[in-house]
Amino acid sequence: MLQVAQLRTEKERAIDGLKKRNIAEPEKLIGTVISLDDERKDLQTQLDAVLAESNQIAKSIGALMQQGKKEEAEQVKAKTSELKQQSKNLQEALQSKEQALQDILYQIPNIPFKDVKEGKGADDNEVMSEHGEKPTLYEGKTPHWELIKKYDIIDFDLGVKISGAGFPVYKGKGARLQRALLNFFLDEAEKQGFKEIQPPILINEASGIGTGQLPDKEGQMYHDKEQDLYLIPTAEVPVTNMFRDMILDEQELPIKLAAYTPCFRKEAGSWGAHVRGLNRLHQFDKVEIVQIHLPDNSYKALEEMSTYVQSLLQKLELPYRVLRLCGGDMGFTSAMTYDMEVWSAAQERWLEVSSVSNFETYQSNRLKLRYKDENNKKHLLHTLNGSALAFPRILASILENNQTEKGIRIPEVLQPYAGFEWID
Repeated sequence: MLQVAQLRTEKERAIDGLKKRNIAEPEKLIGTVISLDDERKDLQTQLDAVLAESNQIAKSIGALMQQGKKEEAEQVKAKTSELKQQSKNLQEALQSKEQALQDILYQIPNIPFKDVKEGKGADDNEVMSEHGEKPTLYEGKTPHWELIKKYDIIDFDLGVKISGAGFPVYKGKGARLQRALLNFFLDEAEKQGFKEIQPPILINEASGIGTGQLPDKEGQMYHDKEQDLYLIPTAEVPVTNMFRDMILDEQELPIKLAAYTPCFRKEAGSWGAHVRGLNRLHQFDKVEIVQIHLPDNSYKALEEMSTYVQSLLQKLELPYRVLRLCGGDMGFTSAMTYDMEVWSAAQERWLEVSSVSNFETYQSNRLKLRYKDENNKKHLLHTLNGSALAFPRILASILENNQTEKGIRIPEVLQPYAGFEWID
């Protein structure tokens, strides 16, 4: 959530940034926020004055009673009752105005970083770099949804029987390959200084609001109405919320955490080859990395996170490219995002496997996550997160890119984790 003070002092930057996101009439939107805040301040001033007068009068009643001036004391009491009613009315008006202000702030996405370009959608994203050679496969190549049937390693029909579409069952070497990816990603994260966390996979409403999933993505999350808990869409949510309502010392920073969790998303896309098989699921596994940084260091950290994710793809021998998302394709809470896409040789297209984002103060403002500087002053921190990595499309690319007439070769780095070199 953006700060009102930020919208006041950086109004033109905010307007330009929201235009990058294709937000209609950003001038009017920001003007509404400032007007609501002015009205809120005016109500607060009135309320403070009434409360101060009420307190002053209350003190005078005791003095009048001690002086035996009961009649005057009763008159003053009547005035106190009148002020109490004024106070009540002002408090209700203030609460209503604060709620209206908060509601509109929830509707405003983060302001893109200066390097983010304008654009309507995915076609306008910038290709920053491309790495690795696209493999040339044998004539009988098939997409992963055919390979998994051939080698009996993932069963979508069984998943439909148990749960429904988008919930695959991993079997035999498919399950072991999932476990290999899990252990490989967590071991690599530890080498890079990320502390491993095992968080809950159910969150409360406050946690969803804290990282921006609520109210923006409410329809995409599985919700238990009875207990008002949500299944997480990513480990970013519980891990970042560990620091909600906290004030950290500079000496504690940066904080680097990694977590493996299953992830749950209600929307599974439309029909077609681009969402077939492992390309899009309701439930999938992922290792997430989260960082909390001082504002001056966060963009350096973003570049380091991007480099780290790329190192994983290199070790998995997967050709990939790095995109910087345009304003129209960027997530609601992000200030800048890099996407990593791997080449799927059988599908002959790029598959997104990681997003690495800097949220600047957007999440920390919601979370009330701050730090004390050397002068004991409090400031909002910057939060970052990234997929390192999501399993399904990585697995799909490994299966497709490494298929041969003999079978599917497992990348060398995964062989000690999987315990086998081939799926045949």
